[in-house]
Amino acid sequence: MLKRPAFISHPDCLKHEMGSHHPECPERLSAIHDHMLMKGLLDDFEQLEAPLASEEQLERVHSALHVREIFAATPSSGYVMLDPDTCLNPHTLSAALRAAGAAVLATDLVLQSQVPSAFCAIRPPGHHATRDQAMGFCFFNNVAVGIRHALDSHGLERVALVDFDVHHGNGSEDIFYSDERVLMCSTFELDLYPFCGESPRGPNMVNIGLNKRSGSTAFRQAVQQYWLPALHRFKPQLLFISAGFDAHREDDLGNLALTEHDYEWVTQQLRDVALQYCEGRIVSCLEGGYALSALARSVAAHCRVLAE
Repeated sequence: MLKRPAFISHPDCLKHEMGSHHPECPERLSAIHDHMLMKGLLDDFEQLEAPLASEEQLERVHSALHVREIFAATPSSGYVMLDPDTCLNPHTLSAALRAAGAAVLATDLVLQSQVPSAFCAIRPPGHHATRDQAMGFCFFNNVAVGIRHALDSHGLERVALVDFDVHHGNGSEDIFYSDERVLMCSTFELDLYPFCGESPRGPNMVNIGLNKRSGSTAFRQAVQQYWLPALHRFKPQLLFISAGFDAHREDDLGNLALTEHDYEWVTQQLRDVALQYCEGRIVSCLEGGYALSALARSVAAHCRVLAE
């Protein structure tokens, strides 16, 4: 096993863009890379390029019709709108396939003991993509593709997904709410897009909605009172993280007022669970986070714990 965790990305993920003023922009990945390079953190990681996910891997979580529609909708120039916030440009499909492929590669590397953990610096994000629909900046559900790869190709029986994005991961819930092999723990801001999650769809969903401006105390209490007991009961063999950093107090797309110290803290809590039950194996996939400086600092705090 290599001592260093994996940092997985691809230049194709920089080519997807949805307009000059869209918050889900290529500069997100550049800010992360530049900050981690400046802080010397990239030296702590094996830097790897993401492969393309296969249609078979995508169709473990999405309908064949959804996959075909995304392929068919890809334009040769300009944009194709899927909803008011989500559109394809000529490079979106390649970026989305790389993003899902990163989760697959990370899963293989971690479960084959080639790396202890992995962070996927990818875009477009994925946790709003349901089985049949692209939405909320998301086309394919990257973390779900990784989870199903762990279950179906590696034969795991218990996989946990933790989502601390400010927006509820409705797509992940849609895909896994009836799958007893998966435990999903989520925090999110109430009365915020996608305006659901308050009533869990299945017994394997631990959804904790938080009030606006509730800050560090409420977030940490939710993790300690709800997530950690559920994770200890479940005893996961592998832990996935939908790592959204838009609950940061500098981010205009949410209003929970977290800081990078909260992301460092929660990552440590999850790492302790992973060390206890699954040999420290964590696959983390970037979701939201749109204030570039706050995003870069938060990812660095997150990755610093993964590299301990």
